[in-house]
Amino acid sequence: MTAPPKPAAELSADEARRTALRAQGFLGTPDRRAGVRGALRHLGAVQLDTISVLARSHELVPYARLGAVGRTTVDRAYWTPDARGLPTAFEYWSHAACLLPIEEWPHFAFRRRAYRNRPQWHHDLPDGAYERVIHQLRTEGPLTATELGGAKNGGEWWDWSASKVAVERALMHGEVVCVERRGWKRVYDLAERAVPAELLHDELDDRECLRRLVRLAGRSLGVGTRADIADYHRLKGEQVDSVIADSGLVPVTVAGWDRAAWADPAALETPPRGRHRTTLLSPFDSLIWERARTERIFGFTHRLEAYVPKPKRVHGYFAMPLLSGGRLLGRVDPARDGRTLVAKQVSLESAKAVEPMARALREAAEWVGCDDVRVERLDRPEWAAALTAALR
Repeated sequence: MTAPPKPAAELSADEARRTALRAQGFLGTPDRRAGVRGALRHLGAVQLDTISVLARSHELVPYARLGAVGRTTVDRAYWTPDARGLPTAFEYWSHAACLLPIEEWPHFAFRRRAYRNRPQWHHDLPDGAYERVIHQLRTEGPLTATELGGAKNGGEWWDWSASKVAVERALMHGEVVCVERRGWKRVYDLAERAVPAELLHDELDDRECLRRLVRLAGRSLGVGTRADIADYHRLKGEQVDSVIADSGLVPVTVAGWDRAAWADPAALETPPRGRHRTTLLSPFDSLIWERARTERIFGFTHRLEAYVPKPKRVHGYFAMPLLSGGRLLGRVDPARDGRTLVAKQVSLESAKAVEPMARALREAAEWVGCDDVRVERLDRPEWAAALTAALR
C-alpha cells in the first residue's frame, strides 16, 4: 500500500482562514481593472438563483469583492459578447446553476457525457420534441422557452412543457447554451453558434476534466478538505481521489481540522496580507456556500432560511452574513421599501459588530439606489442606540 504524501506545510487555523479569504478575493486590494469578468475567472464559478431581495446573487458576488459596481455593468460583463461576437461566460451545472468562464467549456465534457448517458429523467419527452427545438433554434436564432412554444403546461411550476423539457435537456447535453438572461428567462442558442470554435469539443477524457476542475477548486478555495474541493463543482469524492495526486495541489495539515487538506501551492508562497473588505455576503457566495466549511473556518453557523417555514426562521428569509476584518460578525435580513433599505432583522455576534454592520448597510443602500436605512428588529436591543447612531 502506498503511503500518503507528506504534507507540504502546516497551517494554523488563522493562516487557513486568511488563505481562504485571499483566494476568494476578500483579502488584499482587488484588481478592479479586471472587473466582473476577472472576478468570475478568479472564482471559477458564480452561482445563480431566482431570489432577489437586495439584488440577485450573481450581482452580489462581484459587489462583495469589488464594491459598488453598477448592476447594469455586472450583467453586461457576464453576457455581452467579446469583439468576435462570442460569449465570455456560459451557464451550466457546476456547484448548482452557475456562470462559468467560457474557456472552461471543454472541462465540463465529463458532465455532458454523463447527462447524455443518463438512463432516467424526471420529465418524459414526447417523440420528436427534442429535434423540433433544435430545428427551431437553428432557423430562428436565440429564443426563450416561451418563444419556443411555452415553458409550462399550465400546472405547478415544475409542470414543464415538452419544449421546455427538450431545450433544458439539450442544455445539459451541451447542444444548446444559455447566451443571456432576459427578464430572468434563459435565452437559448445552439452551442455551435455561441461557443468559440476552438473550445467547442468534448475531446478531453473524464480524468483530464476532473484534474482541471479539482485544480481550479483548490485555487479558488486556497485550502480545503476533500469534501470542500468536491463540493465546489459538485464532484464525487471518488472523482477527487482519482486525480488529486496529479492535480497540482499539495497536501497540508491545518490545526484543528480533523481531516486531510490540500492547498494551492501559489497560496503558500507568500503569507496572506492586505486590507480586509467589510461587506454583506449572499448566502450563495462561494466563500460560505458550504455550511460545514463555513463552520470550520469561521466558527459561524449559517443556514439559508428562504425555504424554512416562516414561523421556524431564526435569522430571516434571506439573511446575509456580515464579513468584516476577515470574520463573520453577524447577519441581516434585507428588504426594500421605495428608496429605503429595510433591515428586517439584524443579528450581531458582539458589540464590535455594530459599526461594521452600519457601514455595510449604508454602502449596500447606496449601491441599490436607496438613501435611507431602517432597522426593524435587532436581536440585541441594548445595541439599538449605537446602531442607529452609526447609521447616521
